[in-house]
Amino acid sequence: MQPATQKYASQSVAKLYFIAALGLFTGQIVFGLTLGMQYLIGDVFFPAIPFNVARMVHTNLLIVWLLFGFMGSAYYMIPEESETELYSPFLAKLLFWVFLSAGAATILGYLLVPYATLAEMTGNNLLATMGREFLEQPLPTKVGIVIVALGFLFNLTMTMLKGRKTAISLVLMMGLWGLALMFLFSFVNPSNLVRDKMYWWFVVHLWVEGTWELIMGAILAFVLVKTTGVDREVIDKWLYMIITFALVTGILGTGHHFYFIGLPGYWQWVGSIFSAMEPIPFFMMTLFAFNMVQRRRREHPNQAAVLWAVGTAVMGFLGAGLWGFIHTLSPVNYYTHGSQVTAAHGHLAFYGAYVLVVIAMISYAMPILRGREANCRKAQSLEMWSFWIMSISMGVMVLALTGAGILQIWLQRMPTEGAMSFMATQDQLRFFYWTRLAGGVGFLLGLIAYLSSFFVNGDDEVVAGNRLKRA
Repeated sequence: MQPATQKYASQSVAKLYFIAALGLFTGQIVFGLTLGMQYLIGDVFFPAIPFNVARMVHTNLLIVWLLFGFMGSAYYMIPEESETELYSPFLAKLLFWVFLSAGAATILGYLLVPYATLAEMTGNNLLATMGREFLEQPLPTKVGIVIVALGFLFNLTMTMLKGRKTAISLVLMMGLWGLALMFLFSFVNPSNLVRDKMYWWFVVHLWVEGTWELIMGAILAFVLVKTTGVDREVIDKWLYMIITFALVTGILGTGHHFYFIGLPGYWQWVGSIFSAMEPIPFFMMTLFAFNMVQRRRREHPNQAAVLWAVGTAVMGFLGAGLWGFIHTLSPVNYYTHGSQVTAAHGHLAFYGAYVLVVIAMISYAMPILRGREANCRKAQSLEMWSFWIMSISMGVMVLALTGAGILQIWLQRMPTEGAMSFMATQDQLRFFYWTRLAGGVGFLLGLIAYLSSFFVNGDDEVVAGNRLKRA
């Protein structure tokens, strides 16, 4: 195989972030399996790992490892897009160790210290920010996240200012700056419950259905530019259309969280209409990915990265688009909100839209960071198997959770008389929970296969270089 190196030496800092992301991803899946077992065997691992602690660790690891993935992607993309070295590789490495240490200390705090004691120890009485889902981090951790984000954005912004500006880098930076600004609402925790939920959704929704979609679009566009050779002008036009629809529908689509929390009734119309339009940018993304691959001007040797990129578009549309739509209209959401249907949507949306795009970036960039244009055929074959194993396993989990949610609604929420209690209903869902657990085990096996591909060497090396597409 023809050796290859990254265009700019400072891109190598991305490798640290990618390795940390994959390690934390593995931890997230392990704790997810723990939760799956606790649904079926309530006292498994108790009292060492209670359900509420396992859930905090599972969701916090999801956020942190995706942030590591986004940061690594940005450190790889911005120097190449700007055609200049990173402003400060030292700052990037310093912030990596600060972020990793803070994340590890926080997870250990969850596992080793009762949450109420942890809140007392970390100054929550001075500024109460803890106790909300996804935002359980102690105050020092939140402050640390802000400091790391500011240093990270300063580094990238200074790099962009001294180099070329492209549509991809501008969209990426807009998403990253938006991500950081929206996180500031995590410090606002008013006593009024309605305002509290509003500010909480400003973080959670406007991350995953707003700024993160810009980051996803930019990363996907970058990978497709590099692997298909399609003209930038074509990809830029698609990217602008996708992010425009994503922002318009995503921002006003926040209203589907405002249905029943004490806000005016017009949010039921606004939320329903614009949430029903949220699948449009994901469908456009699917068309975009297939169109770019169909029009490719080169056969890139890294076909595994192409598969992950196309998979992002398809699975993102199914999870964030289709599974989001099935329970986003207010008359339907009245019954489904907080049920296992919500869990089905959340799992498939995160996997399709964000997990896959980070893996696509890692799949493309890591071989180059290791001195080759693409992995050998054996390694790529293992990667592709891992994609199908993880995707099919996720499908099993999502279908099981969807079935559980429908039965849960039928037994517990819809009857006007004789509705089952919560715990009695849960007992009726055990088949679906066992199926979900089986899907989780399969997903872990797929992840292990993916990690194993980094250690595979083969004699049948792929031929690097740009092979023109045959007519």
